[in-house]
Amino acid sequence: MPVIAIDGPSGAGKSSLSKAVAAKAGWGYLDTGALYRGLTWLAQQGGVSAPQEISNLVRGSKLNFNLDPLNPMLEAIDPDQKDKTKDLSAVIREELITNSVSGISAVPEVRAELLTLQRDLIEKSIAEFGGVVVEGRDIGTTVWPDAELKIFLTADVAARAVRRQAQLSELAEVSANSVADSLAKRDAIDSMRAASPLRQSEDQIVLDATYLNLEETIQALWNLIEERKLNGREF
Repeated sequence: MPVIAIDGPSGAGKSSLSKAVAAKAGWGYLDTGALYRGLTWLAQQGGVSAPQEISNLVRGSKLNFNLDPLNPMLEAIDPDQKDKTKDLSAVIREELITNSVSGISAVPEVRAELLTLQRDLIEKSIAEFGGVVVEGRDIGTTVWPDAELKIFLTADVAARAVRRQAQLSELAEVSANSVADSLAKRDAIDSMRAASPLRQSEDQIVLDATYLNLEETIQALWNLIEERKLNGREF
């Protein structure tokens, strides 16, 4: 019942890689960054700024993630209709959230509350799917340090900017330079925060995707899974 931990900076391709490999293996998929984005959106909607009030939103909003890699979805109680849940998958990708999430994710109280939720979701995925691919920035170091395979996915800023620009262009027109600047700032914030900073641990395998396309990156990770006999399955 393997846990595959994929950490790395923004724009490295963690989501595409994680979803593809989880689907190929028949495992669950968890995007921990979506949880932080969802909490950021909820805090903005509720006008909440105090650290403890923000962390209380995790349980109060019943923040949850659908672990099916073919239909990943972040849900929470709709702030406008308390008796209904709302799909947050689209709104959390908006620029306002992207520009604000690092501040929320740096709050120790928030990280502590979401750590519990992340571990619960990993255990749920293991029970339901027999394994899970988890992406984030501190999975292999904090969330699940005993993962059977720990990857640090990276790429240079220019390559990451091109990929992120392609994603963002579906929502709004953005320049490669502005995306690169945003990524550099995000890298600095994530790496220097006091609580669970983005860092490569000694037992993580570095996968540099600067010159790899998605299919090549998937194959590189799949080779590692097969080497460790982690119950993957062929297409």
